[in-house]
Amino acid sequence: MSLREKNMLMDRSGMIRHGESLDLNKLSEFLKASPDFEEGSISVEQFPSGFSNLTYLLKCNDQEFVLRRPPIGADVKGGHDMKREYDLLTKINPVCPYSPRPILHCQDKDIIGDEFFIMERVRGIILRNAPPKNMPMTADLMQTISTNAVDILCDLHQLDLDKNNLWELGKPEGYVERQIDGWIDRYAKSKTDQLPGMEALGDWLGQNIPNSEAVTLLHNDYKYDNLVLSLDNYSDVLAVLDWEMATIGDPLMDLGTALAYWVELIDPPALKAFNLTWMPGNLNRKQVLERYTEKTGIDTSNIHFYYVFACFKLGVICQQIYARYKKGLTKDPRFAGLIGVVNACAMNGKKALDTGSISNY
Repeated sequence: MSLREKNMLMDRSGMIRHGESLDLNKLSEFLKASPDFEEGSISVEQFPSGFSNLTYLLKCNDQEFVLRRPPIGADVKGGHDMKREYDLLTKINPVCPYSPRPILHCQDKDIIGDEFFIMERVRGIILRNAPPKNMPMTADLMQTISTNAVDILCDLHQLDLDKNNLWELGKPEGYVERQIDGWIDRYAKSKTDQLPGMEALGDWLGQNIPNSEAVTLLHNDYKYDNLVLSLDNYSDVLAVLDWEMATIGDPLMDLGTALAYWVELIDPPALKAFNLTWMPGNLNRKQVLERYTEKTGIDTSNIHFYYVFACFKLGVICQQIYARYKKGLTKDPRFAGLIGVVNACAMNGKKALDTGSISNY
């Protein structure tokens, strides 16, 4: 494959959306003091995808970096903490080959309007809501990609927490209960519409919190569009992105989230618009669970609870974004239909409650 063809497959940046521009002069002056940046003019483009933090591509001569900042109008307690994500990457990167190298963090909100951090750019393919042009999305390829994705999650959960003292990343005692209480509270504070399914899931979760003993590194946002794939064979995972919610705790919380993102062919159409795991060749959720259990040896017999929680959590995440849109704090047109996604998450969670199964297969 030629260099031009490889570039066509890469995650593309482009024009910056209205209202989300950066002060290039202030940013350039700030970066002059960093030894990681060469002398020269800096250009900025925006990555158009993603629903949380805003992500930009910085170019300086032949150098490429990624800048992350909170979304405009965000006011989520404990969310979009740039220093926390930067510190996490600083801790994780030396012992995890899949985490990008952090470069610098800036708390001065006068530079671009909010705090931000900069990390290395890992060049590769990111599978979003549509197959990249010129990429052969065969069933065999999707089977390899999906299998590799599960295996990398297993690798993350088997990292030695004693390395680089990863125990400092969180407080595993009571983690599950804090998460349940926290996401129920977030939903109550961001609710805009009456969705009985979400209310039912929240009530059930609060009454069925399990005891948990295993403790591992958690990514907490593990899905296809947070994986960077090789430009050479389309399937090797080069990096895992978006570590903003990473911590340590019960690994089934992470697995449950990955399974909730793992959309199957007959799941609600609103969910299939955000992921490609439903395409032919992909492992289904049942197969993901089987492979994870086999490779890690972790007891997954209670995955039903964690999957239902993850469906609820994903619904709340979309609800928070939709609430910002309804208040006029963001004008991104992609957010207008997110209330339908919230309802679809509730439907999947309720179906799991009614059937006792996390999969349609």
